[in-house]
Amino acid sequence: MYRFLLTPRWWGINLFVVLAIPFCVFMGTWQLGRFEDRVETHREAEKLPDPSTRAAKPLDALLPVSTETSGRPATATGHYADQFLVPGRELDDRTGFYVLTLLRTDGGKALPVVRGWLPGTPGRTPVPAAPTGEVTVTGDLQASESAGSSGARASGGLPDGQLGMISAASLVNLVPYDVYDAWVTLPGTGAPGGVMKPVPAVAPQGSGLDLKAFQNLGYTGEWFVFAGFVLFMWFRLIRREAEAAKDLALGLVPDTGTAPATAAAPADTETSGTDTKTNTNTGTDTETKTNTDTIPATDTGATGYEAPSIPVR
Repeated sequence: MYRFLLTPRWWGINLFVVLAIPFCVFMGTWQLGRFEDRVETHREAEKLPDPSTRAAKPLDALLPVSTETSGRPATATGHYADQFLVPGRELDDRTGFYVLTLLRTDGGKALPVVRGWLPGTPGRTPVPAAPTGEVTVTGDLQASESAGSSGARASGGLPDGQLGMISAASLVNLVPYDVYDAWVTLPGTGAPGGVMKPVPAVAPQGSGLDLKAFQNLGYTGEWFVFAGFVLFMWFRLIRREAEAAKDLALGLVPDTGTAPATAAAPADTETSGTDTKTNTNTGTDTETKTNTDTIPATDTGATGYEAPSIPVR
């Protein structure tokens, strides 16, 4: 009954099932592993003290930025240089912009420093000037932003003096000197009257139980569902094919694969008053004979009645 599984068509179906199910299981397991890694990272981060409360270290000692060094206080010394405004940033449910000033260190490279946040629109809101002369800053270390960072704008098209994304890749074409692949946010503005609000440090991307972590968990379920669906459809197709083969064997459905008969049995036909013969040989030769003889009158015996002759056509 199941010999149809060895046909070329079913070989292709079986090969697809054999490859699809392990692939779906592998992808689901991989997504589940990503989710478990994020959970473990979140647990380890909870055991560590707040990065901002740890002792400050020189900037070079904390680079490159990792999940362990992100948020830790870093110190750098230099002179403030170019300044940029970063629009579209929210703080306390209000929209405003960051004030970012590059700090030229003694080594020649510049460190992006977010001195604070101001409400309103860049260009319309007065911005406090940066301190002059040599300064030493201590701020929470942050990794360069990417297109997926909250508030980041990678499309460009901003006016001069504005920046959509805080990263070395965005600044390298705007200034004639090298830029660190990191930035710091100052816990205090240093501006008279505290006009600017400090920007709080954020957790590095890929750590903690954020939205992406639960996306990994959702993808895990999807891949396992795909594997189950492939297996279900495979069994359903087998069952339907087996039932069709069984019905054909019992004669419940016509066998469309058998050629129809090409010859019919010869037939002789006689009608009252007409002698007709039909001979059929392989469906091609047909012979018809019609007797047109006149039937003689019938002797009625003692009645004396004589029936007339009836011509037969």
